[in-house]
Amino acid sequence: MDLDLMTHTALRGESITREQALQVLQAPDAMTLSVVAAAGTVRRHFFGNQVLVNHLVNIKSGMCPEDCSYCSQALDSTAGILRYSWLPREQIEEAVRAGLAQGASTVCLVASGRGPSRREVEMVAGIVEELKAEHPEVTVCTCLGFLDEPKAERLKQAGSDRYNHNLNTAEDRYGEICSTHSYSDRAETVAHARSAGMDACSGLIAGMGESDEQLVDVVFSLRELGVESVPVNFLLPFEGTPLEAHRELNPLRCLRILAMVRLVHPDVEVRSAAGREYHLRSLQPLALEVCNSIFLGDYLTSEGQAGGADLEMIRDAGFEIKGRVDSTVLAGPHGTPSVAVRSCGQGGAESGCGGCGSQGGCGDGHAHQAEPDDEPRVDAAGVPIRRRGAGAAQPA
Repeated sequence: MDLDLMTHTALRGESITREQALQVLQAPDAMTLSVVAAAGTVRRHFFGNQVLVNHLVNIKSGMCPEDCSYCSQALDSTAGILRYSWLPREQIEEAVRAGLAQGASTVCLVASGRGPSRREVEMVAGIVEELKAEHPEVTVCTCLGFLDEPKAERLKQAGSDRYNHNLNTAEDRYGEICSTHSYSDRAETVAHARSAGMDACSGLIAGMGESDEQLVDVVFSLRELGVESVPVNFLLPFEGTPLEAHRELNPLRCLRILAMVRLVHPDVEVRSAAGREYHLRSLQPLALEVCNSIFLGDYLTSEGQAGGADLEMIRDAGFEIKGRVDSTVLAGPHGTPSVAVRSCGQGGAESGCGGCGSQGGCGDGHAHQAEPDDEPRVDAAGVPIRRRGAGAAQPA
């Protein structure tokens, strides 16, 4: 494996070859830090030391008619997640404010389901218009499921800057994880979003039993689609989902996956998304060497580490938050972040932005200090189930 050659290729903005991508995935554990260093050189060349902080707002949770085997929000899933219909607009607004107060520059509005009706698109478009009017500097990402061209155009007209819809896995494996729609359905929605003028946020979920070759296939397919953001999710094996028994990832494997994605996508946003805490564990800071984007705090149906801990990790690793104008709000009396986890209650923020292929959260709009014994609720698989933030007080 010639890491110098791969690095020089990526520094030109070109993808490494499929064979080289396989070599990265199959590198021995002892070489993982060297692989991370090579990918880090590329990351810093294109993105410096900045980290894009994304904030998820789960505006409709669970009850999805699709049968994606990884997803806790599928109708047949018995995972003990929060389930609720569309949140009231005031709760969404509180959730957005909570994320922005913690330093997020991108807000992701996510709704479960196959895809929105025209009425639902109009409702979300109204939310986006108000958000952009109040916060014109904020990047808005929407994630509502499958879109046709008119719906994509309406969201763009309203001010949606990007649209999230993940490919999730390779085309030749897609039928094994979902039967209610196809890989081509997903690729078509990504194309509609880009045709409407929105940036495409589309990524993958690793750890679902795919081969190395299939991982490489989906990463190169994303490159061919020209996506502007690639969220890399690591499977959260929710109890009550068909993939609850999958335990094939470890921290070093996850780092090699992230590095491979960076070397195939040297010049676009690569995000360490759902499963970061669960799988990378103590090696989380190393993800920042490869990825220039993370989610802050919780995911759609699972809890992440405290938002303050995310901010502290970014700072301690020598990175800066992209677009952060006033960092003093994040600092306590000794320069340490004082913003903690979002509390249970109304308003607030799983793989991708979420929705179809994700796992995010926010609070009640009021920052509070986390208690040392404030342990997340976990299921039998050890996945922390979200019980705070958006929809936590919302009737199903």
